[in-house]
Amino acid sequence: MSFRVYLVEDEKNLNELLTMYLKNEGWTVTSSMTGAEARNLMNEPPHIWILDIMLPDVDGYQLIREIKAKTPEVPVIFISARDADIDRVLGLELGSDDYISKPFLPRELIIRAQKLLSRTYGEHEKQAITILPPYTIDEQVRLVYLEGEEVNLTSKEFDLLQLFLHNQGQAFSREQILANLWGDDYFGTDRVVDDLVRRLRKKMPELKLETIYGFGYRMLKG
Repeated sequence: MSFRVYLVEDEKNLNELLTMYLKNEGWTVTSSMTGAEARNLMNEPPHIWILDIMLPDVDGYQLIREIKAKTPEVPVIFISARDADIDRVLGLELGSDDYISKPFLPRELIIRAQKLLSRTYGEHEKQAITILPPYTIDEQVRLVYLEGEEVNLTSKEFDLLQLFLHNQGQAFSREQILANLWGDDYFGTDRVVDDLVRRLRKKMPELKLETIYGFGYRMLKG
């Protein structure tokens, strides 16, 4: 999957230029020009924020407080026309992972973003991290986050989540779920599947899990 990047920059020409460079990396880019627009994106976290400090309505310091309160694991690069040491230190204290001063070459930002993504998500980041709004799923370490808080899943609950995640839109019978999660040699009732789905729904109520009566379950796309 492509990395999802949220760019917040109020200079129109720079916004368009950086968006072009970021998309050329194969990343999915959503750009905003105001803090209000950025706030509307916070419930569907990206893999990385690129955030200008000086915005027309809300400054970047307030935005990073809100971002880190919801999703502390998502990295943030600050960009600013100011190069004062106090701005850099304050940004780091509030949780920014990097800081770049204007003017800068777009390629420098790309390199910094690449390094930060690699450091944050590891060598298998594209396979490991999935954004399934409002959840962030790290398959490499088998953890799920909701607004920065870990969702405590059992091993079997995570296995079921992965089965649905990699087969969105596909219907699974109870027997197929049993075979995938417990193996063909499992002896017992398929009620264990219903109980597992019930527990997953309770812990992750925003999952679009659909019951197919008399058959089984599927997770809807989107």
